[in-house]
Order: sequence, then structure tokens, then C-alpha cells
Amino acid sequence: MMTNLFSVFDPTSFIFYFSLNWSSTFIGLLIIPMSYWLIPYRWSMMWYNILITLHNEFKTLIGPMKSYGMTLMFISLFSFILFNNFMGLYPYIFTSSSHLSYTLALALPLWLSFMLFGWINNTQHMFAHLVPQGTPSVLIPFMVCIETISNLIRPGTLAVRLAANMIAGHLLLTLLGNTGNSLSLIMLNCLILGQLALLILESAVAIIQSYVFAVLTTLYSSEVN
Repeated sequence: MMTNLFSVFDPTSFIFYFSLNWSSTFIGLLIIPMSYWLIPYRWSMMWYNILITLHNEFKTLIGPMKSYGMTLMFISLFSFILFNNFMGLYPYIFTSSSHLSYTLALALPLWLSFMLFGWINNTQHMFAHLVPQGTPSVLIPFMVCIETISNLIRPGTLAVRLAANMIAGHLLLTLLGNTGNSLSLIMLNCLILGQLALLILESAVAIIQSYVFAVLTTLYSSEVN
């Protein structure tokens, strides 16, 4: 029995004080067929076309830089979050992307590395970002404070956005699923149809949130150059 509404997201399986639930973070690698790495076929070519499209879009967002290979990092980030979001839709599999410890571990190091790179190598450019162009002289101190605060909360907004969107749909699915025992046959059929519709919606959310996370991280990296 759940102690509270969010207890469905708590890690509960332990061996030697190690939470087995977090192994779901890497369990997505197990659903990739071995033939994907050996023989090109229809599904692998479709995934390859998706990666090429993402590469072209991320390259456009980053801008004309000499830091070749940066798109590989963001595409890997997108793929990693996408696999974890989808694994959370399977029954009895722990949803790691619904925890802030997971999302902050992705957002904070990336944002911190971008900030360190920008302030060390492009200090004047970073100072120029604190004051938007055309700001009146009277408002410059306030704009600096506002821009500094908005810059500091970026990793938090990235982490909370991903975790909150994954929690919301899973909570709705859990709440509706717990009411099935007290419903009539007709209402139960309606509930199953509603659950299937929510599952399709959650699949779309899993794709969109991984894409939004990767795109926003790409935009933050483009601002420090």
C-alpha cells in the first residue's frame, strides 16, 4: 500500500544497500537487437536518418564554430534521455528520469562546464550577455541582476521540467489504474481506452522532453561562444 502519492517513484529493490531500480537507467541498451550493430536494416536506417536530422539541427543552433563533434554530445544526451523515458513506460520498471537526482546530474555539469568555458575564454562576451542591447542606463543594474538570476536557475529549470513532465503523466496513469477495482464493466472498458490514450500521450511526451532538454542545452552552449 502506498504511503503517499509519490511513493510509486521511490526505489524499493535493494541488494547490499545498492538500489536495483537505478539499473533501469542502462536497461535500455538491452532492448537494442544485436543485428543493429552488425547489419544495416530498415529500423537502423530510420534511426540513422533521425540522428542525421538532429545533427543538422544542432549544428545550426550551435552556429559557425570550430568545435567539431559537439553535436555528438547532444545527440548522445538526447538518445540517453529518450531511452530512459521510454523504459519508464513499461510496467514494474523504475522511472529514473522522474527523479531530480537524475535530471540534475545531467543538467548541472553541462551548464557548469559551459559557464566555466565562457567566463574563462570569452569574458567580454559573457559580460555583454548580462545587458541586452538598447537597455537604458538607469535599468542596467536591474537587468544585470535579472540576467544573472535567470542564468543561475537554468540547470534547475532544465531538471525540473524533465522530472515534472515525467511525474505528471505517470501519476495520472497510476491514479486511474488504482480505481479499476471499483468500476463496472462498461466503465472499466472506458478506463482501459483512456489508459491507452494516456500511454500514447506519454510516449509523445517522452520524445518531446528529451528533444527539448537537448535543444535547450545546445542553445545554452551556443551563448558562450
